[in-house]
Amino acid sequence: MKIISSNHNPGNLDEHLDSAPIKIGKNVWLGANVVILPGVELGDNVTIGAGSVVTKSIPSNSIAVGNPCKVIKNVCS
Repeated sequence: MKIISSNHNPGNLDEHLDSAPIKIGKNVWLGANVVILPGVELGDNVTIGAGSVVTKSIPSNSIAVGNPCKVIKNVCS
C-alpha cells in the first residue's frame, strides 16, 4: 500500500506542493498494492480492492475498485 500525501511542482521537482490531507475513516480495509493520492477522503466502512488507485474520495459504506478507483457497491453498516 502507498499513501501519497504530497506532489512535486512539475516545473521544479525539488519543490513540494501543498496538498489537502488524506483522511481515512473507521473500519476501512485496503487491499494489497492500493495507492491513495493526496486529498482523498475514505468514509467509514469502506473496502478498497487490491491494486486500486484512489484518486477521488469514497463515501462511507462502499466497496470500490479499479484504476481509477470507482464505487461498485454500497453496503449497509
